[in-house]
Amino acid sequence: MVAFGKKLKDRQIQEWQGYYINYKLMKKKVKQYDNQIKAGSLDRRHVLKDFSRMLDNQIERIVLFMLEQQGLLASRISDLNKQQESLQEQPDISKIIELRESYRDVGRDLLKLLFFVEINAIGLRKILKKFDKRFGYRFTDYYVKTRANHPYSQLQQVFKHVGLGAVVGAISRNLADLQDRQGSYLSIYDQPSLPLQDSVVDSLQAAVDRLSHSTNFLNFLAQHALIMQEEFPTPVEEQVDDQRYHFMSLILNLANTFLYMVNTYIIVPTADDYSMSLGAAATVCGIVIGAMAVAQIFSSVYFSAWSNRSYFRPLVFSSIVLFVGNIMYALAYDLKSIPVLLIGRIFCGLGSARAVNRRYISDCVPLKIRMQASAGFVSASALGMACGPALAGLLQTNFKIYKLTFNQDTLPGWLMAFAWLVYLIWLWISFREPATETEVNTGPQEPANNENDVLENGITQPLLLKVEDNQQDDENDQEYDESEEAPEESRQPANSIAEAYRLLTPSVKVQLLIYFMLKYAMEVLLSESSVVTTYYFSWSTGTVAIFLACLGLTVLPINVVVGSYISNMFEDRQILLVSEIMVFLGILGSFHIVSPYTVPQYVCSGLIMFVAAEVLEGVNLSLLSRVMSSRLSRGTYNGGLLSTEAGTFARVIADVTITLAGYLGQSKLLNVTLLPSLLICLASIIATCYTYNSLY
Repeated sequence: MVAFGKKLKDRQIQEWQGYYINYKLMKKKVKQYDNQIKAGSLDRRHVLKDFSRMLDNQIERIVLFMLEQQGLLASRISDLNKQQESLQEQPDISKIIELRESYRDVGRDLLKLLFFVEINAIGLRKILKKFDKRFGYRFTDYYVKTRANHPYSQLQQVFKHVGLGAVVGAISRNLADLQDRQGSYLSIYDQPSLPLQDSVVDSLQAAVDRLSHSTNFLNFLAQHALIMQEEFPTPVEEQVDDQRYHFMSLILNLANTFLYMVNTYIIVPTADDYSMSLGAAATVCGIVIGAMAVAQIFSSVYFSAWSNRSYFRPLVFSSIVLFVGNIMYALAYDLKSIPVLLIGRIFCGLGSARAVNRRYISDCVPLKIRMQASAGFVSASALGMACGPALAGLLQTNFKIYKLTFNQDTLPGWLMAFAWLVYLIWLWISFREPATETEVNTGPQEPANNENDVLENGITQPLLLKVEDNQQDDENDQEYDESEEAPEESRQPANSIAEAYRLLTPSVKVQLLIYFMLKYAMEVLLSESSVVTTYYFSWSTGTVAIFLACLGLTVLPINVVVGSYISNMFEDRQILLVSEIMVFLGILGSFHIVSPYTVPQYVCSGLIMFVAAEVLEGVNLSLLSRVMSSRLSRGTYNGGLLSTEAGTFARVIADVTITLAGYLGQSKLLNVTLLPSLLICLASIIATCYTYNSLY
């Protein structure tokens, strides 16, 4: 593998080499500034002025060349339009086919230009971040704001690409008009929902979508999944994805995600009642709920490693273990055994295949639908979180079959055991094991030097804020020449948790701390809800189930609002800090300080905390996916595993805290469990503010 400078050079179109951002020169200039400042021969104001002027010159050269190429493309389209008008008077099938191919040729050349814009934007982002890190400035903020908002800004041409969009629209419309529409006189503007079946148009549309700087709902949802991608995926990788992808297998992975979340939360409304029926204290529900999370700490690692070799076998194993675990959970009631109850929940945790679900999406789903699949993963999780407590509220019955008891405590176990059995049969019948990369690569391949194919598939990553950092380039700040190669091991995946931890930068550690905090706060709210509401308000199991289900149902609507509106009006860092403060206020409002403790206080404070935590999770994982090393985008010990482990540790500690606090009495449970949440939230706010400059 090579450093970013050499990678940038290798990706350049040869005849356009003089118009790309001179990344090597600017990197050397940054180092030169640093040496001159340390020697006292240059002041910082001069550095800012000189570097700004250099960036302006670089961007001006890029933009002027881009406009020149747009003009050439527009001129070619205009000539083709004249030919099309003449063909309408005297149709000729052979000339129509030839004209369509001419439009496609223009489209392929436009792909070159889109690729040109993307590479330059990536280079611009990296050099800005390098400058900020080297000198400790917030220069990126200053530069982008002053240039992007100026009426004569050339930076807007890179961000907005309005002219490029117009050229894409012209090509798409004319190709659609030349398509045989079986007597229809409607244009693409009359039926925008009907896709044009043309590979060049599909490639153009995919490129434009990825060049969009705005965040939409789908993108915001997908960030929750933290399914990381490579910096520069290649056309070969896209071909491999297409061959490995199987729609029903993806649905089975999403179904596994849904069922596991249902399995996690279906026992929450009744866990305290189940514990008391077995002779334990109500607060033992913390251990009962948390036992699943404890096991998940270990299962995440071995499932992540197992997914390097297979996807089908881990899912089969997961289903069997979850089936057994739920049977044991249900039988514990008649056996009058707390150990059996806990072992059943541990088995359920050992069947957590979320690492496999994430890995399947990142490895086997094609890039063009990976965002939708990632959003599906999050939606399935949110739906399961809402359905679990709702189902518990419906299982309010009590009867016996032979010596087996079926009541509100045991029915969640029996129901989930049946669900996993059905899922196992469906999995066995319908799942298709993806071919290994070796098997795919031994198949027939096209010549590697097909430039058009490279361009049609090469624009596969978003722009400034969407591409993972080159760890060696950004973190260690090693000064590679563009002709030098980085050692192969410097780009290899982490081989252990310890090595993965060493790859984490201070900013990433802050993001993981925030993730830990929000998971801790949410787990305390959800796990102790049954005990707290029974003690203060005498709520029934059904009422608790409705409350928890309503909390779960807020997830998707909140993501719609944040992903579609708020994220387009404010920067992620602003949403991050405000969300942390709102979580802090929600926790603070939940304390029992003034008697009596009322339902409105508990519900409103809990709702504020939960909603703010959901917003915080999406924004935090979005930022985390941008700043985490690209070495953590693959392998067993990847970024998704680290975030899962951080969240799981938080849940375990929260559940243990609930159980330990129970020994102080139920009257003190609420305040004792909220205090650590408050302190961790305060620490995360301080850490966020402290690293504000280095993060951005």
